[in-house]
Amino acid sequence: MDLEEAKEFKERCTQCAAVSWGLTDEGKYYCTSCHNVTERSKEVINTGDIPNTKIQAINRGLKRKRKFEKGWDWYVCEGFQQILYQQAEALKTLGVGPELKNEVLHNFWKRYLQKSKQAYCKNPVNTSKRKAMVLEDNPSHSDWDSEPDLLSDFSCPSFVESGTDSKPDGHTQKPFPISRTSQSASICSGSLDGVTYSLQKEKGIVKMTVPRTLALCYLSLLWQRETITLSDLLRFVEEGHIPYIHAFQRFPEEMKLYGRDKGIFAIESWPTYEDIYKKTIEIAKFLDLPRFPDITEDCYLHPNILCMKYLMEVNLPDEMNDLTCQVVKMTGIGEVDFLTFDPIAKMAKTVKYDVQAVAVIVVVLKLLFLLDDNLEWTLSNIAEKYNEKNKEDKPWFDFRKWYQVMKRSIDEKKQKWEEARAKYLWKREKPLYHSSIDKAVVYKRREMVVNLQKQFSTLVDSVPTVEKKRPSSFQFNWTEGDSTRTCFHGHGLQGILKKKGQSLTTKNSLYWLSTQKFCRSYCKHVTTYEESNFSRSYQFIINLFSFLLRIKTSSLHEEVSLIEKRLFKAKYSKTKKKSRSRKRRK
Repeated sequence: MDLEEAKEFKERCTQCAAVSWGLTDEGKYYCTSCHNVTERSKEVINTGDIPNTKIQAINRGLKRKRKFEKGWDWYVCEGFQQILYQQAEALKTLGVGPELKNEVLHNFWKRYLQKSKQAYCKNPVNTSKRKAMVLEDNPSHSDWDSEPDLLSDFSCPSFVESGTDSKPDGHTQKPFPISRTSQSASICSGSLDGVTYSLQKEKGIVKMTVPRTLALCYLSLLWQRETITLSDLLRFVEEGHIPYIHAFQRFPEEMKLYGRDKGIFAIESWPTYEDIYKKTIEIAKFLDLPRFPDITEDCYLHPNILCMKYLMEVNLPDEMNDLTCQVVKMTGIGEVDFLTFDPIAKMAKTVKYDVQAVAVIVVVLKLLFLLDDNLEWTLSNIAEKYNEKNKEDKPWFDFRKWYQVMKRSIDEKKQKWEEARAKYLWKREKPLYHSSIDKAVVYKRREMVVNLQKQFSTLVDSVPTVEKKRPSSFQFNWTEGDSTRTCFHGHGLQGILKKKGQSLTTKNSLYWLSTQKFCRSYCKHVTTYEESNFSRSYQFIINLFSFLLRIKTSSLHEEVSLIEKRLFKAKYSKTKKKSRSRKRRK
């Protein structure tokens, strides 16, 4: 920018009528009062009198305009569509069926645009700035474009649902006609509606955000009953297999982002389980989705299958699966109606399938070992003596030895996880800037930072590399015969169980409840969790599974308490009667 060079330009601004001009880095005149950018540019022909200066930096008028200098006119929802497309493609590479992208997620997104009145309705909210065009649905076209264009460049199949307003009009207005060269440059945002979108607070409308794109993806996975839980989805995001943090960097070059777009698309924190879980229910209710396909015993999300998966994950004996199945049956959490998500129900609430399965395993461990910092070590002594005397027989499960192996493994995994988070580069390859005028300054600063990083890496003789892990449903790998890490999958529970008639029961007849009294219904939480109130063994188990799922320890403790409430109805009814009798005496 150069105010002196712009003094010779005496025309009035078409927007504010002021005569106060400056020059952008491209050599174009812009109004210093209202920041309106004109098509006029200053020509500098004689550069011979200016020493030690590159011609392309001075001769702004002769500089050719870049191919994508101005970009397309685009809307915020088209940016979110780009992110959803990237996430759908990433899920496809992870082994998810193409139906999720081509049918389910596609229809959910179309449903959202219709409900939020952004597209596929008679009066879209974004058509006020331009002449509306007609968009006809093409039922034969069910796939997202292989090279994703903006929303206006493709049509969707009708959304299959019983609701009367779910099907779009036969001839709906096309809300996003694309102009390949911008007609209205905005100093506040690259998108046409970036400012209005960021200020929008319409009651009853769920605004799309980058975290909510993950919620939409999880809804699609749940509809398809895919073998990816919510904790798996968030872990894949963290490992870089699913675009999230810097997803906007994959936008087409023609979609310029700056100003208010930064607050909409730039993410500077990792997604959390509870937040995405709440947003999933929120979006499902907003879309008025019908009851999801049934979760039956042969589905991956059924607790019997997930319990088996997590028993393998944490290196526990395979024989424990029979006990987890019994707990699932006794509590009724394996019933189809309990597991199936129904957004239009009076109390719409989807099951935390992975957290619930892990909570069942914690309850079984308490049934077997009590986890009171006493009985588990006594049983470990018995198992250790038996294994020393009977080395050729099937070994008994030794809780102490398992604890030592898992403690070492989980500490190593935690350390690597913390280091990976500390080394994560939050800076973007394509920096975002607040306005088109600031673009040159921001890019110059970014270039300087990159150069300094390269010089520092050369000095310390190291190249900063980020190792990308291969996607896997399992975080731990246990194999038989590994001398460094014992595999307990084939160990027996004979030292913990005893025969009673034709059935086996636990030698331990005691049990302590994780929560004696639940909070009332108007509380935000069912129970509280303070580590100091519980045994160290219980703390270790809770911390182990919480890290595995990347959830809060209080969330897992709450789920354990809810399982116990179903399993020990008699105990909870007795405590209620006692509390009532005490109140009467008072």
